Amino acid sequence: MEAIVTAVSRSAEHNFSKQNQPSITLIEGVGVEGDAHAGKTIKHLYLLKKDPSRPNLRQVHLIQTELFDELLEKGFTVKAGELGENINTRGINLLGLPTGTRLSIGENVIIELTALRNPCVQIDTFQKGLLKAVIDRNEDGKVIRKTGVMGVVIAGGKVVPEDSIRIELPAEPHQPLEYVW
Repeated sequence: MEAIVTAVSRSAEHNFSKQNQPSITLIEGVGVEGDAHAGKTIKHLYLLKKDPSRPNLRQVHLIQTELFDELLEKGFTVKAGELGENINTRGINLLGLPTGTRLSIGENVIIELTALRNPCVQIDTFQKGLLKAVIDRNEDGKVIRKTGVMGVVIAGGKVVPEDSIRIELPAEPHQPLEYVW
């Protein structure tokens, strides 16, 4: 299966969910044009209070659409943009990619993956019990965060649904994505 973009979303406000769009424009070193999380320094409200000077490693939030399929089997209905993501994908295991992976999207856009997204308690306000459904543990007891990955924009441009995604892994040794505030 080819890796593709299935939906794109943004919100100028710091809301839990983002509105689907026909396209979004990514700006190099900043993020999604018109999105509340765009900027060279951190824009996440909780993290902003801790240190507003930190570089923004959370410029773009991506979630694999396969998560929604899994959640549907558990009784939850979640649609693109509702968990606050900017880009939904299909055909790519985002959570299994190493830190520094570059995703080339469409003709021009390049996003470098920086971290896992940590699901917060607001997710249970959106749908009761959803937080537990998006957190798992592996056989070693390590927490598995399923709510997507974060990245920075290396090369900007327009992203639309059905854009193809190409994966460029970083040099070895690979480091797994971790939650980074």
